[in-house]
Amino acid sequence: MTSPRVASIRRQTSESSIELSLDLDGTGTSDISSSVPFFDHLLTAFAKHSLTDLTVRAEGDTHIDVHHTVEDIGIALGTAIRTALGTKEGISRYGDALVPLDEALVQAVVDISGRPYLVHGGEPAGFEFHLIGGHFTGSMVRHVFEAIAYNSALTMHVDVRSGRDPHHIAEAEFKAFARAFRQAKAMDPLVSGIPSTKGAL
Repeated sequence: MTSPRVASIRRQTSESSIELSLDLDGTGTSDISSSVPFFDHLLTAFAKHSLTDLTVRAEGDTHIDVHHTVEDIGIALGTAIRTALGTKEGISRYGDALVPLDEALVQAVVDISGRPYLVHGGEPAGFEFHLIGGHFTGSMVRHVFEAIAYNSALTMHVDVRSGRDPHHIAEAEFKAFARAFRQAKAMDPLVSGIPSTKGAL
């Protein structure tokens, strides 16, 4: 019997306090309170569509900016993913998803490679400056993906194929990442050991 693929992370800085737990073999249930409402929405979508049970409790200096709190949650989420994946024996390793949300269309590809790398593009000009929900700037989408990729040691490609509404674009990006990650983390009965010619990921 394989070990449970779970992790709990606590991250405390002068700027934020984060408690995060996840189960990679869950059903997509979530209990999110990040203190940034639109980010709660994105994390809930990630949990639902990746079939990852996720709990987040966070407080931070959002009276200054949401940046510190959102970044620290991304760091904690990436760290938890890397911890929960363990030795990575028997995983599919790769995942690919193309996800629409009305006019927005996003492709995400994930490799649980052990090598952190992010390729991210296609967001329309000005997206990074747009306030979504009045508080979450579009630039934070890429920043969160950077934090997740670096701390989880995932290779991630996220490409916005089309889109007009900033809410739709951001949400489609998280859903596409979630679906690609869902495939990559899945246990594959045809895989024996670690899916790498190196013998390690």
